[in-house]
Amino acid sequence: MTTPPSDQRPVRSDRSPWNWLLLVPIVIPLITALYNADEPRLFGFPLFYWLQLAFIVLGVASTTIVYRMGKRRGGR
Repeated sequence: MTTPPSDQRPVRSDRSPWNWLLLVPIVIPLITALYNADEPRLFGFPLFYWLQLAFIVLGVASTTIVYRMGKRRGGR
């Protein structure tokens, strides 16, 4: 015999509040006022170029935090 379907939905495991942190590396590069300048220069590179590298580091850091916190939460 089969079990009748339950009225409750299964609990989703992707509803972590840490997922909101993934919006940071998407929204921050869209603020063009941050890099609409030539100065300051870092090792001779204009602001635009080294800030793009900083955005990559920001994206990797936030993705790593969300992954680890989600993994920790799922392990409980």
